[in-house]
Amino acid sequence: MLEIRNLVKQYGRFLAVDHLNLQIPKGSVYGFVGPNGAGKTTTMRIMAGLLPATSGCILLDNMDMIQQPRLLCSKIGYMPDFFGVYDNLKVTEYMDFYAGTYEIPYRERGEIIDNLLELVDLSHKKNDYVDVLSRGMKQRLCLARSLIHDPELLILDEPASGLDPRARVEMKEILKQLQTMGKTVVISSHILPELAEMCTELAIINHGKLAAQGTVHDIMKQLQQKRIIRIKPLGAVEQTVAVLRELPAVGEIYENIQDIEFEFTDTEEVLSDILKKLIEAGIPIISFGEKEGNLEEIFMQVTGGAEI
Repeated sequence: MLEIRNLVKQYGRFLAVDHLNLQIPKGSVYGFVGPNGAGKTTTMRIMAGLLPATSGCILLDNMDMIQQPRLLCSKIGYMPDFFGVYDNLKVTEYMDFYAGTYEIPYRERGEIIDNLLELVDLSHKKNDYVDVLSRGMKQRLCLARSLIHDPELLILDEPASGLDPRARVEMKEILKQLQTMGKTVVISSHILPELAEMCTELAIINHGKLAAQGTVHDIMKQLQQKRIIRIKPLGAVEQTVAVLRELPAVGEIYENIQDIEFEFTDTEEVLSDILKKLIEAGIPIISFGEKEGNLEEIFMQVTGGAEI
């Protein structure tokens, strides 16, 4: 379990992180969402031991990461949003260099490096120079580097930044594998729909404060002011609308080209009753269910339209 308690980071009068509280379950892929300047990167750098906090604490397995950064160094892998690679080194030499910084015995390095390069699908590039790799390959190499000491916690700041669609899919698959390996992954991104697919939970941060937290579904449930139910009948559009208009639980009705939507604020039992009445009326229903908003809409609502 990773827990952030009343974390504060202040630069003069500017409050970059404002009494932030989070609980991140062990083995989860946890996403940080927020506009530029929200405090995401600052929080992650404090977690990685690269910035001192003004006050508060971050606990990993009940050990204070701020007070004992050296002790916890072996438990944390950090991949920054901007990173350097040594272009005059081959891929295996690059990995070996970082294995040495973590004092991994020389006789063990070969197997570890081979396994990590296989994980990030770079085995075929092991003897290539780093400077000939594509941006996506360099991102995966840096992810492998952050895993060289087998950390429990991975902190990834914008790992999909600047990647093409194929490279983002590859990165997403690697993150799924890391979760199955039991790693706890904290990841920030501005690519909101991908965070929704990758993460088990999300935290939306705005002006250094927690604006919303939970699964994408939970956040949408909390913040959506009204539910929209979407029905797709097989023809019989007018008949469907006529039945809906007779039902008191049905709010505003919207007729689209291929389906019908209506506002709904009642219980699940009442919703089930609506479907039953449509079927009893002899209307063939192809689909019936709640229309979910998207993460961008939720983001704009929570942050008051701040730019990402």
